[in-house]
Amino acid sequence: MSRINIVDPRTATGPAKTLLDAVQAQLGVTPNFIRVLANSPKALEGFLGLYGAIGAASLDKATQERIALAVAEGNACEYCVSAHTAIGRHAGLSNAEMALNRKGSSGDPKAAAAVAFADAVNRNLGEVTTAEFDAARAAGLTDAQIIEIIAVVALNIFTNLLGKATRVDIDFPKVDLLTTPQRQAA
Repeated sequence: MSRINIVDPRTATGPAKTLLDAVQAQLGVTPNFIRVLANSPKALEGFLGLYGAIGAASLDKATQERIALAVAEGNACEYCVSAHTAIGRHAGLSNAEMALNRKGSSGDPKAAAAVAFADAVNRNLGEVTTAEFDAARAAGLTDAQIIEIIAVVALNIFTNLLGKATRVDIDFPKVDLLTTPQRQAA
């Protein structure tokens, strides 16, 4: 059960209502994650701004979802693994591909480099090695794409932290984590 109020879009007012209505119009649904984030319209506005900007980046949507799955699994966020599995299907990813993504890889060589780099950024809180940068560039990733990967990781770390801290109710088909988190808050 969520530790934070899940804002009802039907009774929301002011900026929260405006933002929730925009999400509903764009997605056709208003996920619980967004409804929890609506407790702070400024935080929701910031999230939606970065999400929209990254959505228009040079990294394709499928690769962004691959990264989201690797980061969510790496951070043991069951809400985000569940959400991005559903979103990944809509982006054309197979179950086998998403299983690889959750382990920090991909069946596509260029996507594998992007996911591996993202996984390294996440695991090491940005302290990536020169070899990891070189591997990303050798796979054909541009400097712009490397920056976009870092931005996608950062955006997903934010969602993972929010999902875990608030224990937002999973409103997607539930997907179990591959491993049990080492620390579970009471």
